[in-house]
Amino acid sequence: MVTRTKTESWASTAALGAVVIALCYGFARYAYGPFVPRFSETFGLTAVGAGVLGGLSTAGYGLGLLLAPRTSARSARGTVLLAAASATLGLGLMALAPHVVVFGAGITVAGAGAGLVSPGVAQLISETVGARTRDRAQTWANTGTGLGLAASAFTPLLALGWPVIWSAFAALGVLVTLVVWRQVPRAPGVPATSGPVRGVVPLLVNSVLIGVTSAPYWTFSPSRLAETGMSPVAATWCWAAIGVAGLLGGLAGRAAGQAGLRTVNLATWTLAAAGIALLALPRPGVPLALLSGALFGVTYMALTGLCILWAARLFPDRPARGITWSFAGLGVGQTVASLLTGAAAAGIGSAAVFGLAALVALTAWAQLHPRLGPP
Repeated sequence: MVTRTKTESWASTAALGAVVIALCYGFARYAYGPFVPRFSETFGLTAVGAGVLGGLSTAGYGLGLLLAPRTSARSARGTVLLAAASATLGLGLMALAPHVVVFGAGITVAGAGAGLVSPGVAQLISETVGARTRDRAQTWANTGTGLGLAASAFTPLLALGWPVIWSAFAALGVLVTLVVWRQVPRAPGVPATSGPVRGVVPLLVNSVLIGVTSAPYWTFSPSRLAETGMSPVAATWCWAAIGVAGLLGGLAGRAAGQAGLRTVNLATWTLAAAGIALLALPRPGVPLALLSGALFGVTYMALTGLCILWAARLFPDRPARGITWSFAGLGVGQTVASLLTGAAAAGIGSAAVFGLAALVALTAWAQLHPRLGPP
């Protein structure tokens, strides 16, 4: 158990935050999708049943987000520890599940860990890292999602049963939880606050826009690549590119400090639109598909990291509160857009859906108006 002051290096706290976020997002939340065929075979799931399980993950995520502001106010360290423990318990339940009911409970508990982790890590950094390096610490910690995606990307190709793989995920979770317990610094809690904060609506709109434009990529990019004739192995490399390139999203914090939050946010949105649009091409081929994955990965991690900075500026003493609002908006955008994207793809084709998503991403340029952009 460690106690540190704000004058010490920010890198260790950011790295610890990134590792916990990698566990909670890369393994406990996002690894579900590539394994759906295996889960369906084991439990006899229909497409509707698989969708219900995905919905339980989202429900757990929402529950974690609801709890995060209050738990972070009491103890940021405790919230990060709870997130890691929740993700680990959920992964363990899924690995050992004798039937689908226990599996559903596990995926819900694992999802709650993802909801808790980002607000908890952001609050911890706010309380333990000095103001001069805080933005960098926040955005580098947020790249943990990319780290987790990169680490789990190739696990569906392993010639092992999914319970063995999920048991390994849970064992990794135990290790991460122990590291959090020993190494994450204590910090004083902050009193709970209430009431609206001026300027939060533009943050919510930006977050919903991230959700709306990223949902087609998270949900349909593998099937879109298959449509273009790409092999499953090549598609896996493209998925891995999302995670590896996402690690560069941590540079957004330093860039925002030098060029301004609005400038960097709009530049990132432009690159995001370009990455999404590449999958609208009839035959992108492996090189352009890899470029698309890389652009999506780095911009998604950068945009969510910039949302954390935006929230921290609106809620300087309670960033967990602002990040909860932001990530809730992102989740709503992803949920609604996933449903609409499925219907649209059936009608106009997935290529057109990616083209439309890229155009929607460019509406972020409306943030040039002072009332619509970040502070």
